[in-house]
Amino acid sequence: MTDRVVEEHSPLADAGERELVVGGDRPIRISAGHRIMHHDGKCSRPHGHNYAVTVRLVGELTEEGWIADKGAVTDAIDAWDHRFLLEAGDPLIEAFEESGDGDAVVVLDAPPTAEVMSVLLEERLAEALPDTVSEVDVTVRETSELAAGQ
Repeated sequence: MTDRVVEEHSPLADAGERELVVGGDRPIRISAGHRIMHHDGKCSRPHGHNYAVTVRLVGELTEEGWIADKGAVTDAIDAWDHRFLLEAGDPLIEAFEESGDGDAVVVLDAPPTAEVMSVLLEERLAEALPDTVSEVDVTVRETSELAAGQ
């Protein structure tokens, strides 16, 4: 028979704030199309990217023993996977709707840049995650040369 060690107190009581990184070495990958409507260069044309998203959370441990459920994090990001991100007022929105693909469009109140995507995903996650989460930082990598976040 082996001796068993039993903790006398819960590690949650003294843990304080902790950090959780989702997608660190293996970012969450989504594919999405967009265009920057008022851009003078080639980014004004519809095109797509294979985005790599990393999320950093800071917060206290929940009763489940984690800062946040990884599934809640990935669900918020996956809502943009295989969608077309367009700024409100873009005539392509109507074209998608008329073609029967209106559900493929995500309409944003700002240009769908990696910087805006980062901010909006931070806001979306802050709303979806427990109140014990005190910080949400999202990095959106659009290409190997361009990443946006805090």
